[in-house]
Amino acid sequence: MNKTYYPRLDETVCRQTLSNGLKICVVPKKGFTRKAAYFMTDYGSIHTTFTLDGEQITTPGGVAHYLEHKMFDMPGRDINEEFAALGANPNAFTTYDMTAYYFTCTENFEQSLRLLLEFVSTPYFTEETVEKERGIIAQEILMYADSADSQVFEDLAANLYEHHPIRVPVAGTVESIQAITPEILEKCHRAFYTPANMMLCVVGDVEPETVAKLAEEILPRQEQSVGIPSLGEDEQMGCVKAISRRTMDVSMPTFQLGFKCPAGLTGEKFAHWEIVAELAAEVLFGESSSLYMKMYEQGIIDSSFGGGVETVEGTAMLTCGGDSDEPEKVRDAIIRQAQHLAQTGIDETEFARMKKSFMGRRVKDLDSFESTCFRLCAYQFENYDYFRFPESFETVEAEEVRRFLQENIRPDRCAIAIVDPPEQEEEN
Repeated sequence: MNKTYYPRLDETVCRQTLSNGLKICVVPKKGFTRKAAYFMTDYGSIHTTFTLDGEQITTPGGVAHYLEHKMFDMPGRDINEEFAALGANPNAFTTYDMTAYYFTCTENFEQSLRLLLEFVSTPYFTEETVEKERGIIAQEILMYADSADSQVFEDLAANLYEHHPIRVPVAGTVESIQAITPEILEKCHRAFYTPANMMLCVVGDVEPETVAKLAEEILPRQEQSVGIPSLGEDEQMGCVKAISRRTMDVSMPTFQLGFKCPAGLTGEKFAHWEIVAELAAEVLFGESSSLYMKMYEQGIIDSSFGGGVETVEGTAMLTCGGDSDEPEKVRDAIIRQAQHLAQTGIDETEFARMKKSFMGRRVKDLDSFESTCFRLCAYQFENYDYFRFPESFETVEAEEVRRFLQENIRPDRCAIAIVDPPEQEEEN
């Protein structure tokens, strides 16, 4: 395995790419009893249209999430019980552009890793089991539909994007999942659960060579075809709808505000842009910003308010939200402050303080084995070595953040979604 030492983080990372294309990343943590392993595929809910071996395939919304549920099925076995018997805690999740399967443990690491690799790489879909899962997932979708936090973000995505599949909820809809069949699940597994489209990351006191050996033993040896996704028509920078409102059973209005940003960068350029955008959010409405304190004192935001950068393949947006009786005032105040900072510039001393604070939070985040695994995989899918973020931070200057605010935090790039209590329903 190739070893890289990162002096700024005092971390060593061991990496290897197997003959089947699987990327393996191990962060040794000598003396720690806890271990975490993530097995991730570069496939999420937005990848509903793709080409595999020359055939163009379009699938219903929600297949990636449905597949996540079904991968825990193996004939005559209970995967969760097998993990429990080993003392390991398994889980999985699906995002717009990735699916992750993982476990944490303090003992029986090798047996747990073997089980993880085995069940994720073994498709088992029958008419009976797929049909049984349909009702379970439908209930989950209805649960999300009753969540104001989920609905307000989905409404924001629909307000911002005209074509991008981020408009469709990760789990799909009750209607879309009716069309999911064992054949569709099998085809998507073959297209995206191939090692060349996946990454295995482990953090803990383990032998990196053992991790690679188990992966070589269990997974297919030869590299296989990978699905090539298509996200549809290119998006214009304008928004579909500036504002939307819906009524739900909430005690006070909640909102999500978004500013549409250019997307499509990868590697170093992507990492640099993301840091600029994150610092722009920090300077504009972060907890230590003057605007945050002003809005808090005025009572138009409370402690629920927060935001940052959302990047999904083919999309990027600066978002913020929370509970507020006057969400449109929050929107207007943010736009005014962005225009002010774009004109006057950002105080260098204040910027240096915020930059140092943000960097410190990134470093502290590495204390979480799960977060480290996830970020290493997610950024690898963007062709960037996440452990190089200290160097990327150093190159960001206040002027870049000022330009970001000037170019992106504008009324024509802005949309807001609001959920009102029943008594505050308004027609728009």
